[in-house]
Amino acid sequence: MLEVKIRKGEEKDYPSVILLIKDLATFEKAPDKVTNSPEQMKQESNLFDFFVAENSKGDIVGFVLCFYAYYTWVGKSMYLDDLYVIPEYRRQKIGIKLMDEVFKLARKENCKRLRWQVIHWNVDAIEMYKVVRANIDNEWLNCDFDVDGIASFSIKE
Repeated sequence: MLEVKIRKGEEKDYPSVILLIKDLATFEKAPDKVTNSPEQMKQESNLFDFFVAENSKGDIVGFVLCFYAYYTWVGKSMYLDDLYVIPEYRRQKIGIKLMDEVFKLARKENCKRLRWQVIHWNVDAIEMYKVVRANIDNEWLNCDFDVDGIASFSIKE
């Protein structure tokens, strides 16, 4: 088993995290969708928290990013946006350890719900979420607008 330390992410980690975000986007068959950058993360750092998995050489080999949300049915909540571990470090419970940090933060902040999504074909991730006893919902569909869709949205009467 490879030695890994989990810690709270810092500004110096943004470039490495962006590379992992791009790896995740490639894995999810959407490499051209990432527009974020270390500079943008720095500007928007008050909007999210993140944790990293660091190997014995100090390389970041995984991360989890979360932010606060408000759900009308339950109130203050946390949304786990991305969790990614590079392939050679998988199956060592690093993903679960990263999730554990998010759960600790959600408890500390008195969140009423912790939510995330998983793409339907990511069987390995789904199996990990089943191991931690997550409720996996097969009913709800995502509805998204990107920045261009937001800018061009209008009601046509």
